[in-house]
Amino acid sequence: MSAQNPTIVLVHGAFADSSSWNGVVEKLQSHGYPVVAASNPLRGLAGDSEYVRQLVASVDGPVVLAGHSYGGSVISNAARGLGNVKALVFVAAFLPDEGESAVTLSGKFPGSTLGETLRPVPVTLADGSPVADLYIEKSRFHQQFAADVPEETAAIMAATQRPVADAALAEGASAPAWRDIPSWVLVATEDRNIPARAQTFMAERAKATVVSVSASHAVSVSRPGDVARLINEAAQVTG
Repeated sequence: MSAQNPTIVLVHGAFADSSSWNGVVEKLQSHGYPVVAASNPLRGLAGDSEYVRQLVASVDGPVVLAGHSYGGSVISNAARGLGNVKALVFVAAFLPDEGESAVTLSGKFPGSTLGETLRPVPVTLADGSPVADLYIEKSRFHQQFAADVPEETAAIMAATQRPVADAALAEGASAPAWRDIPSWVLVATEDRNIPARAQTFMAERAKATVVSVSASHAVSVSRPGDVARLINEAAQVTG
């Protein structure tokens, strides 16, 4: 790794997996960035954050940490106190303050239609805790999550979506890393999961550098160039 290029660690959110970053990874790698697309467990905010924290701590040299959707909550928790994280990039994501959850933030402004599309599946976690795994109904996935993605691609995304435990979305955040680490935010203006007004509110509260893109919640799939450009900007400024 060159001194100029930090490692980019990408953290997906709910109803997605690491492949949702594929287009972004390709563009970042073409510019010489080492990239790791983490597999977010989606089981609980504290546990997911600790998993990502340990992954980031294992990286030699500086890191730009990017999160999509619920992954924003995870990176803000995970980066707290990690000296190698030089920038945070939130992509159509949550930037919770201490005690806030994804559920409370998504309902702070009108516009989210996610709730009516969810299908809960009762499961038991390894510690014996009963939770509901949440999926987006396949028939509604395209319009809800990825309206600007080709239908054939959205169908694959719906089939491979990773469910999130309902408890993870309801769990309050710890003290946010965005208070201490320079942050960039991409607002997806056509997002049906996290209303654009909510994204803008969180970005302004964090005093982040903000760009707006006309895109669905799946902006990393539909507009990978825009996402990669913002990550590159964050990497250059903090480098």
